[in-house]
Amino acid sequence: MKFIDTAIPDVKIIEPKVFGDERGFFMETFRTNLFNEHCSEREFVQENHSKSSHGILRGLHFQTENTQGKLVRVTRGEVFDVAVDLRQSSSTFGQWVGVVLSAENKRQLWVPEGFAHGFYVMSDEAEFVYKCTDIYNPTAEISLKWDDPTLNIDWPLVGRKQPVLSLKDEQGLSFEQAPKF
Repeated sequence: MKFIDTAIPDVKIIEPKVFGDERGFFMETFRTNLFNEHCSEREFVQENHSKSSHGILRGLHFQTENTQGKLVRVTRGEVFDVAVDLRQSSSTFGQWVGVVLSAENKRQLWVPEGFAHGFYVMSDEAEFVYKCTDIYNPTAEISLKWDDPTLNIDWPLVGRKQPVLSLKDEQGLSFEQAPKF
């Protein structure tokens, strides 16, 4: 596996080594000792799998309790994945990083605790799998506005159409209003 730095040093792209032939492919997607060495020592306690259609934007989500680090990847389709640094003591506080994750490029993104996270589906459909360092706690979940002008995230909206949002995400908090870490 190759671990690639992003503009926010604690957020890492993980690129697997893929072995393929006419039968298909094989790749190792996770190994504890390599993750601990190149990202951070973490224990993953929950794994989730979601399916979304073209134009859906999920996020930007974080939890104020049971704070989650997420190791995310796409097993079908393509998304633009975003992490926003909400750690006030960080030199990258208020900055974001965005990466295209797809079934084709097989990349993963490590999003540590203290970040808001979201993704936008660029393909017809996308299946998204992510390991979490803590359990889902809906009572502590916050949604940050996807289009907050302070963050100015450059979402690659297909056809410049507004994304499809859940009610929770439509009512997201501004960066200024949102709790920070």
